[in-house]
Amino acid sequence: MATCWPEPIVSVQSLSQTGVPTVPNRYVKPAHQRPVFNTTQSDAEMEIPVLDMDDVWGKPEGLRLVRSACEEWGFFQMVNHGVNHSLMESVRGAWREFFELPLDEKRKYANSPDTYEGYGSRLGVVKDAKLDWSDYFFLNYLPSSIRSPSKWPSQPPKIRELIEEYGEEVKKLCERLTETLSESLGLEPNHLMKALGGEDKVGASLRTNYYPKCPQPHLTLGLSSHSDPGGITILLPDEKVAGLQVRRCDGWITVKSVPNALIVNIGDQIQILSNGIYKSVEHQVIVNSGMERVSLAFFYNPRSDIPIGPIEELVTENRPALYKPIRFDEYRSLIRQKGPCGKNQVDSLLLSR
Repeated sequence: MATCWPEPIVSVQSLSQTGVPTVPNRYVKPAHQRPVFNTTQSDAEMEIPVLDMDDVWGKPEGLRLVRSACEEWGFFQMVNHGVNHSLMESVRGAWREFFELPLDEKRKYANSPDTYEGYGSRLGVVKDAKLDWSDYFFLNYLPSSIRSPSKWPSQPPKIRELIEEYGEEVKKLCERLTETLSESLGLEPNHLMKALGGEDKVGASLRTNYYPKCPQPHLTLGLSSHSDPGGITILLPDEKVAGLQVRRCDGWITVKSVPNALIVNIGDQIQILSNGIYKSVEHQVIVNSGMERVSLAFFYNPRSDIPIGPIEELVTENRPALYKPIRFDEYRSLIRQKGPCGKNQVDSLLLSR
């Protein structure tokens, strides 16, 4: 994998702060990839499911709700999820403060394509690619042996402690959610966790996204259309500004986040393990001309060095294995080289191709 970027890195936030009146060409998407802000769907059809986890944990009807959300949408919002609300607000606020630091301070944590860990402004190493209107900070979290303390920001004060505390709470949530997903597929509670490599071997990472104000939001995207390559994603959305869009049929739905909710989406590895019963769904992020956005994505992933393929119990005569196995480290390297590319990556593993 490349160890340096193909072109000089430009901070999109700094570019936005200059008051540039138009979007530079390197961020202008082709016409067919530009965002859609209007839809003809009714309001009832524009809502991803909202699940009250008090009605889900350990309850048969709750398992049916989870299964329906994962089969039909690949996304749902969770309330009463167990993560401390004030912690959610504090960690999001700390990251806002980080992105308001001087550029020279943030560049101390500049990342490279070999691990992506640190402060960055692009995905993929394809030269002359159309870039997204965003900056980010990416950290490895699990297993703890792969953390790089030197890459964790030291400013603002207490941000490291907040990252650690938030990460531990969301990790516990992911463990519980993995059991629920397993049971909703008709498997033993620990089956999916074993398939991911085991509780002490799973991987996790945290990506904080910063989407600056954009002078021409109709020409670009904060994050291009993609499905997440990993297992489960837990998103802490911006509390004030909408931006996440989820593909539904041939259109895009802008998610209206519920107060104190976390957003869950199924990643490609769960689609593969479930033999296509659960879907990883394309999503993208639109940007705003008047307000910046901050969101935190926690990626809960399989152990990186074991082949991930359809779970044997979910392969039947009527539903043969749909995907060829692949190690997650190999799978992840593809998106790190090419950047976001819709559902092309998981579709490339289909055995019927």
